[in-house]
Amino acid sequence: MSGFRREHGTETVLVAITDQLRCQRDQGGSALLVLLDLTAAFDTVDHSLWTHRLAMTGVRGIPLKWVSSFLQNQGQRVVRGGLVSAWSPLTCGVPQGAILSPLLFNIYMRPLARLVRSFGLECHQYADDTQLILRMEGRSDSVPDSFHQCLEAVTGWLRVNPAKTEILWLGRPGGREIQLPTLDGETLRPSSSVKSLGVSWDPLLTMEAQVSAVSRSAFFHLRQARRLAPFLSRNDLATVIQATVISRLDYCNALYIGLPLSVIRKLKLVQNAAARLLAGVPARWRITPILQQLHWLPIEYRITFKILVLTFKALHGLGPAYLRARLAPYQPQRLLRSKDQNLLEVPNIRTYHLSSTRQRAFSVVAPQLWNALPVETRTTRDFTCLSESLQNLALPTSVQWVKDSGLCLFLLLLLLFLLLF
Repeated sequence: MSGFRREHGTETVLVAITDQLRCQRDQGGSALLVLLDLTAAFDTVDHSLWTHRLAMTGVRGIPLKWVSSFLQNQGQRVVRGGLVSAWSPLTCGVPQGAILSPLLFNIYMRPLARLVRSFGLECHQYADDTQLILRMEGRSDSVPDSFHQCLEAVTGWLRVNPAKTEILWLGRPGGREIQLPTLDGETLRPSSSVKSLGVSWDPLLTMEAQVSAVSRSAFFHLRQARRLAPFLSRNDLATVIQATVISRLDYCNALYIGLPLSVIRKLKLVQNAAARLLAGVPARWRITPILQQLHWLPIEYRITFKILVLTFKALHGLGPAYLRARLAPYQPQRLLRSKDQNLLEVPNIRTYHLSSTRQRAFSVVAPQLWNALPVETRTTRDFTCLSESLQNLALPTSVQWVKDSGLCLFLLLLLLFLLLF
């Protein structure tokens, strides 16, 4: 359960799910991703059942009565045209908008993950968004009976909308179409693309549809910011661009690691246009000095930066345990100086088959990027120091690129001068 919890978020959930799916494909297996749509999830919380589950967590006595009083003695009535109905007691639901409601909902949904895992499936939850992952080894194209039994158990416990439940089948190339069971009388069918928590997946995990959607949305908001630019100060314009454009480029950008340059270019065009608008320069100006002036990392560095930040938080207890479990500390066979350098174990490439996907899995690329950092950066325990160190490592590279480009331009002009005169 990652919703409404400290150091948890939608990005950590999506990174974990994508990593599992990519590793499963790399190892030659198949996977089934199910996005359950819970009907009126916050309105179906049974008060008596919630009180029992809270007591099972160890909360008893006066604290239990105090928290339970938040839900008890609640009612509703209808007022229309001067007529007022009688009060009707509320025995289900949590008040939406209240500070306690997300915590109460998490407590109510806590047994769902254990129920799903008892059937051999993996479960990720963020509020009422529930994702189930069924991993199948070898060349199997048939769903085991445990999958159907799991769906029946879930629907017997919660109200699931089969029409809005989406399924993504990640099978082996050239495999047969998978046969899925029914859910409440409706036949489940795999989709060509699914969307969860603002991110779109396709069966090959190319992320092309996601990047295209992000670039379109960011360009739309950038055009709105351009219309407001004459009426805003530079600081206010920077705030608008950061909130409406850059935030979209940075959302879940850890999933973009290793994507082809032709895909990343769509995001770079958005960032370049936003930088030129904020700097107030024409569209043909070189972008590298502008990014350096604004202290903006290029798109590729922002992606790497996010991967390293997630790695740091996972290693130091500032992130969810399911990300920490995907990183293993390096243990040398004999006593070496590298033992105390906070290195990570890089998975053996022999266990993977698809090189293009292997370079994009978090559990594979994160150790490689982490081990490439200087020892001082890897061993620091302060997040602020890590952030400053990563930016200092990236920005000088851009400066050096500018110097090298200027030198090449000077030599080219000198060569033309010698040829002409």
